[in-house]
Amino acid sequence: MSGHDKNKKLYGFMGYLLFFLTFAVAITISIAVFVAINREMDGNTTIITIVMIAIILFFAGVCTLLDYLRRKITIQSPVNKILDATERLAEGDFSVRLDTDHAYGKYNDYDLIMENVNVVARELGKSEILKSDFISNVSHEIKTPVAIIQNYTTLLQSKNLTEEERNGYAKIILDASKRLNSLVTNILKLNKLEHQTITTEWESLNVASVLEESIIGFEEIIDSKSLELEVDIDDVEIISSKTYLELVFNNLLSNAIKFTEKGGKISVIAKKTTNGASVSVTDTGCGISKEAGAHIFDKFYQGDTSHSQEGNGLGLPLVKKVIDILGGSISVQSELGVGSTFTVELKDRNER
Repeated sequence: MSGHDKNKKLYGFMGYLLFFLTFAVAITISIAVFVAINREMDGNTTIITIVMIAIILFFAGVCTLLDYLRRKITIQSPVNKILDATERLAEGDFSVRLDTDHAYGKYNDYDLIMENVNVVARELGKSEILKSDFISNVSHEIKTPVAIIQNYTTLLQSKNLTEEERNGYAKIILDASKRLNSLVTNILKLNKLEHQTITTEWESLNVASVLEESIIGFEEIIDSKSLELEVDIDDVEIISSKTYLELVFNNLLSNAIKFTEKGGKISVIAKKTTNGASVSVTDTGCGISKEAGAHIFDKFYQGDTSHSQEGNGLGLPLVKKVIDILGGSISVQSELGVGSTFTVELKDRNER
């Protein structure tokens, strides 16, 4: 039995006991007064009746007053506090906090409700901050490519441009539009994942095949940066979602390539585990500081601002959300100036 249940029974018992004792005392006094008056009045029923009615009315009034005070203190006061707090919450004031009437460990039901109101207020406050930050970040991320598109579109209208300049401006506009499209696509994906509106199609698949397909998709850019690619992939069959795994692998490979300078090295390893598969992607890029490592799965966070034009800070939050849905975990080991290793532990749905 929990501490709250014990306290609830104790307070309930005490309430009933006080109620019983109040009426027991009132009835006892009434009987004692009746006996005394009966002796004094020597059987005068009229006077006795009048006196007894007066006594009953008096004690009834006393009991009513005591019950009113009890209800005001133990019920009406906390209820009014809770109502006032919920009204402020409904009006958007998430700073509201309630002080409980009893110490922790001696809570009654009203104290628990107050604590729940405090929890709701804190969570709503956090959500409001996150929403504000999200809108601010989205606005900033959209503003930059839109400004680029507007500026270079204006420059393209000049009649004195060489063919080389015209092609260069067109490429810049194309890159900005791709970045804008990627941002919108990732926002929509993340929103659908968080609200679980994407249907997960579970199937038996080979992790190695999905991973190899993703690697092939990056062959051109790997060659253009003269990156050394080391691959050690075992055949691992699991029940999972191919669409989700492609999103995870593509994001991890894209980040590894983006943050690795020309002539660097990328390693991809996939091994069978007891419950599924382990996939790690290692690069010899710029690495991540401990401070940045604590925030890399936050939306729009970009630890290395020198590559900010190449992403929008939504790739790793997407990966984290997908892995949570698939059932698994992701971890990172990194050292500034040395590189990073992202390791994904995937669970076979049959093992969950």
